[in-house]
Amino acid sequence: MAINIMVTLFLSLILLFSIVSTGNSLSYNYYEKTCPDVEFIVAKTVKAATASDKTVPAALLRMHFHDCFIRGCDASVLLNSKGSNKAEKDGPPNASLHAFFIIDNAKKALEAACPGVVSCADILAFAARDAVFLSGGPSWDIPKGRKDGRISKASETIQLPSPSFNISQLQKSFSQRGLSMEDLVALSGGHTLGFSHCSSFRNRIHNFDATHDVDPSLNPSFASKLKSICPIINQVKNAGTTLDASSTTFDNTYYKLILQRKGIFSSDQVLIDTPYTKDLVSKFATSQDEFYKAFVKSMVKMSSINGGQEIRKDCRVVN
Repeated sequence: MAINIMVTLFLSLILLFSIVSTGNSLSYNYYEKTCPDVEFIVAKTVKAATASDKTVPAALLRMHFHDCFIRGCDASVLLNSKGSNKAEKDGPPNASLHAFFIIDNAKKALEAACPGVVSCADILAFAARDAVFLSGGPSWDIPKGRKDGRISKASETIQLPSPSFNISQLQKSFSQRGLSMEDLVALSGGHTLGFSHCSSFRNRIHNFDATHDVDPSLNPSFASKLKSICPIINQVKNAGTTLDASSTTFDNTYYKLILQRKGIFSSDQVLIDTPYTKDLVSKFATSQDEFYKAFVKSMVKMSSINGGQEIRKDCRVVN
């Protein structure tokens, strides 16, 4: 009896070890011997680009999110369309992604320093972390060793969470990727950086439903401001608004605005639709440190979703 229990326990431990090692083959010291300056090289590239364009950090963070939510963090979002294959970057939700040149520049520098070693997926994960830090947010150690994917389809971008999602749709989207409701609320805080075109929130301020022209969950004076920026007719080309008042600073303003019913997207405002997520929004609005801790934990978790097979020589094309 005791022997059987010991054998069962031993087999369980082997199974657990195999799940951990195959499910996540990343490690913190992956480039220690093969490319020790990798993070310095990427950070230098991101810093130089940010100095001349303050929209770079938001672009890199969004690019990383959009990469990880399709086929895992495998740099599939970086691949160019080729022939009859329309790639992810040309899918509708990714039409406004930019700053791909920064990943190209970092890759070029890394190929000169340690050729064939660092994946584009790792470069993007580092760049997103550096983007947060350069915007006044936290920094963190990133598990390394992602591989680059060989498949990129624009049709799969329909899997990305939509700005119009309700809380149950968001929960489903995140849980399908092994992410919790806390991860959802913490990662949504990335919306503290950046800008949105009118098309992503127009549904909330014009003809919302049969009984309301404006989404009733939206602060009325804020709705009026958005209407003036995004009128039904004669809208300025590329019109839109920053996601919060401090859109180049990584802080907890985003959560404070949600509590004031001034979230830009439906998917922001619905975070107070359940008691659990509303408590988290309140916690992060009250304490920036709590937000930073949760954000870092969730970023490490999300960026560890594996998916690739190779290390590309050029981030825009498969080998």
